[in-house]
Amino acid sequence: MFGRKKKKEVIPFDRTAVKPVLKSSICTGEQVAGFKDLKTGKFQEVCLIKSRADLQEFMEQYGIREEEVSKEW
Repeated sequence: MFGRKKKKEVIPFDRTAVKPVLKSSICTGEQVAGFKDLKTGKFQEVCLIKSRADLQEFMEQYGIREEEVSKEW
């Protein structure tokens, strides 16, 4: 009840239609994780990345390996 962590479920996504992307601002360095549509190029924001732990949580939540996440400016 108190202090227990719930086991996180992996949220599936269509790997043939979108790819995981970490967008970074050149000016501020702010980073946002999300998915980029491979056909349209449209970016869908999922979460703000403030630390390495936030990025790890994003990758665990969607079942993504670190080498799958591309970085864009």
